[in-house]
Amino acid sequence: MNSNSEYIILFEQFTWTQWIVFGLTVNIFLYLFSIGLYLFIDKTCHKQSLSDLNHPVSRSDLYVSFLTITCNCFVMLIGVFLWKNGWIEVGSSLSPVWVLSEVFALILLMDFFMYLFHYAAHLPWVYKLLHGKHHEHVNTNFLSLFVLHPAETIGFGLMILALLVFYNFSVVSITFYLMINLVWGTIGHLNKEFFPEKFDRLFVGTTRFHNQHHRDETKNFGFYTSIWDRVFGTYKP
Repeated sequence: MNSNSEYIILFEQFTWTQWIVFGLTVNIFLYLFSIGLYLFIDKTCHKQSLSDLNHPVSRSDLYVSFLTITCNCFVMLIGVFLWKNGWIEVGSSLSPVWVLSEVFALILLMDFFMYLFHYAAHLPWVYKLLHGKHHEHVNTNFLSLFVLHPAETIGFGLMILALLVFYNFSVVSITFYLMINLVWGTIGHLNKEFFPEKFDRLFVGTTRFHNQHHRDETKNFGFYTSIWDRVFGTYKP
């Protein structure tokens, strides 16, 4: 029996109460991990700052970030419900090549869907209702990644769940992808460029790339890459 199957058997024994506790524990840990990573890079990175000051940390932003944790937990519970009822099945392959292939596929697919989702969030009435709070952070801080309207958080989660319904990704691939997503989002909201300058020419969605979006809301809607911005004419170097 491989470790993938052992994890699945363990999770099958969870009650809904245990799933709620597990979901909150995992998401609180990831929230604190993101904040810790942001502060560590901010203190140790000696590259030029992209802005003079970080956005001030407000009580309302803190409350919104807590709501984001709750929404992420809710999405996890939706995923568990779909899994328990046979809508989502997980693959069993632990081959490194296969796992890397699945992670790469998740990144490319989600990058495309997130581009469309993010672009739609900037339609005037949607922006005013949902996305404007996030863009109060012209200069970002360690909470910026989590300052999102609940509809945005849940919408992002539902996109991932939709992919899991249509293809049996392994637990390992899903876990790796979600960690990459968290780290990338944290780095993307730094106020110091993390990536080498040449990464911009490699279509990578660098810190500078996303920082530019916070300064010019009509450009750079991508997340992991700048591919779709270049394709659809919304790229700004």
